[in-house]
Amino acid sequence: MRRAALFAIALLFTTHFASACSESTTIVHTTNYPQTRRVNVVEEHFGQAIADPYRWLENDVRNDKEVAAWVESQNKVTNSYLDKLPGRDIFKDRLKQLYNYEQFSIPVKQGGRYFYLYNSGLQNQPVLYVRDSVDGVGRVLIDPNRWAKDGATALAEWSASDDGKRVVYAVQDSGSDWRTIRVLDVNTGKVLDDEVKWVRFSPTIAWAKDGSGFFYARFPEPKQGTESQASVANHAIYFHAIGTPQAQDRLVYATPDQPTLGHYLSITEDGRYIVIVSTPASIGNKLTVVDLQSADWKPRKLVDNLDDQWSVIGNVGTKFFLRTTQDAPRLKVVTMDIASADPVITDVVPEQDSVLGNASLVSGRLLISTRVDVKTEVRRYTLDGKPDGMVKLPGIGTAGGFKSDPDDSETFFIFTSFNTPGVIYRYDVASNKAQVWAKPKVAIDLNRIAVEQRFYKSKDGTRIPMFIVRRKDVTVAAPTLLYAYGGFGIPILPEFLPAPLGWVEQGGVYAIANIRGGSEYGKAWHEAGRRQKKQNVFDDFIAAAEYLKAQGITPQNGLAIQGGSNGGLLIGAVVNQRPDLFAATLPQVGVMDMLRFDQFTGGKLWLDEYGSPAQEADFRNLLKYSPYHNIQSGKAYPAILATTADTDDRVVPGHTFKYVAALQAADIGDKPHLVRIETRAGHGAGKPTDKIIEETADMWAFAAHWTRLDVKPAK
Repeated sequence: MRRAALFAIALLFTTHFASACSESTTIVHTTNYPQTRRVNVVEEHFGQAIADPYRWLENDVRNDKEVAAWVESQNKVTNSYLDKLPGRDIFKDRLKQLYNYEQFSIPVKQGGRYFYLYNSGLQNQPVLYVRDSVDGVGRVLIDPNRWAKDGATALAEWSASDDGKRVVYAVQDSGSDWRTIRVLDVNTGKVLDDEVKWVRFSPTIAWAKDGSGFFYARFPEPKQGTESQASVANHAIYFHAIGTPQAQDRLVYATPDQPTLGHYLSITEDGRYIVIVSTPASIGNKLTVVDLQSADWKPRKLVDNLDDQWSVIGNVGTKFFLRTTQDAPRLKVVTMDIASADPVITDVVPEQDSVLGNASLVSGRLLISTRVDVKTEVRRYTLDGKPDGMVKLPGIGTAGGFKSDPDDSETFFIFTSFNTPGVIYRYDVASNKAQVWAKPKVAIDLNRIAVEQRFYKSKDGTRIPMFIVRRKDVTVAAPTLLYAYGGFGIPILPEFLPAPLGWVEQGGVYAIANIRGGSEYGKAWHEAGRRQKKQNVFDDFIAAAEYLKAQGITPQNGLAIQGGSNGGLLIGAVVNQRPDLFAATLPQVGVMDMLRFDQFTGGKLWLDEYGSPAQEADFRNLLKYSPYHNIQSGKAYPAILATTADTDDRVVPGHTFKYVAALQAADIGDKPHLVRIETRAGHGAGKPTDKIIEETADMWAFAAHWTRLDVKPAK
């Protein structure tokens, strides 16, 4: 999230920015905000002068004393305000109860052992367990709750070797995207001397079939002191041999001529091929394989363009099964025999009306999760594409998993929905039967919760789905919390989340709008909400807000809105465009300066999603909706509680700092415009449970106050 050139000229304001940052003497704030220093920074872009008076707030809070003092003063004001909200302690106490339930991950079977994550309820971090049999007693392998007193050091990615004797795992500190990899001996519990640093955006760490080492992705080591704001470039795949120093790790794949590509690896179940997906976070990706039986490990490009999505489902020898959007916006399954110098692509499961989600190759069957109006169905096929029945699911919701050795009939999947906590099922492919492996109990009567799906029309007539969650006895308009994301092709699927239930239990409504920019309806749904079409995302969200009020679900002054990251951008943009619609807004770790997002950490990876500020057409489009640049002085704004964290190295906190400084300086009414800045936390992953509960209680209490939700202690 990106880019601009600097030069100093006299302080000038564009029409967009003048209203955002001009000091006003006509408004009296009921909240006394800290004074924020303004600097004389102006840049010219395509003949237009753009002022950036809060540029200094981009500096790293951990290395800049002035920024640190600003953060401290803002948190002091915010905490003083939140302390007075009557519902805060009620939400906090109830959220503790709602989060206090067993949570299991899908077990991974290796060497006859079953590895899985488990959280007993309020543990700050999930713990890695192992069982020696499917129904055996689990024992603790790695407990990250012992790593830091504040619970802010997390177990991130992990992988068990094929023989089940070792686990490679990544350590994440303070929510940073950086990882350090270590190796554990499963039998003895001893941590080996191996240590691999500067790992980032490596969701898979893949063991070699013989256990001699593992493959991972990393960036070059940043200069000392720049780790939190280092640019993300020159991602590369390496192999680390157990017992050797990192300096000897073997480079497997890199693209120095294309430094903004991210490389994401997997290994085929037979251990023969490394598969590498390369993408700048765009709608398409390149696809490369490395035959590990060859001495030179020479990469072979199977797809060398970014026109479509490609991912490998599995292989039978040299015959690869792949998911792709090529000539199939809702995806299809094809085969490609790479024994041929020029492989022929053959359709196996053609594009359908539903969207093809995850797919697995298990026990001679293709198991394919499809999305029908955002709800999951799991369909079975033979390897030649013939339908072979369905996997029966317990209800309407989301199912995932089904990973296994292709020759093993046993696999596992998880099922969840807004009113169903994640249940793990053990599934036998041969008999097409599933049985519960782990089912959590929660501190709420879920039979009281109603979930319905509705459809509404956006500004251009597009039909948009929306889920509505509320108590069954709530039949009149009630304060509503509306959530959406709308970007990067990420679908928002039915999922059990304790936090929204804390709101719903109080009599509020929780609504999720499946707006464009995601992939709920495939590639076209994503494309309709990116780059020059980004306004569709905002229009879809605004239409959702209007629908909720028009249908009597939400009172006229009772709507709060929430979104994080790209969703934080969404919240900032729609508030500027329609401040009258909302009573309270909760933008989290948002991308707020759309003219400079590519200047920080991984921002250059987002150019294909948003467009480049260095290109005039993109610049003018970005300027139209950039939250930082479009605050409308003279209009009454809703109450705003923005949240971010000091260690966020994905969407750096400077985005939120600058946005809030501009809000507080503008003439936009006397409702509070506050920022809550978490310490030792990042973009979200690895955040301790107690910090999640504290932050959620603050947000819900703030939203409840301004939407007039009557918060009462749970009975």
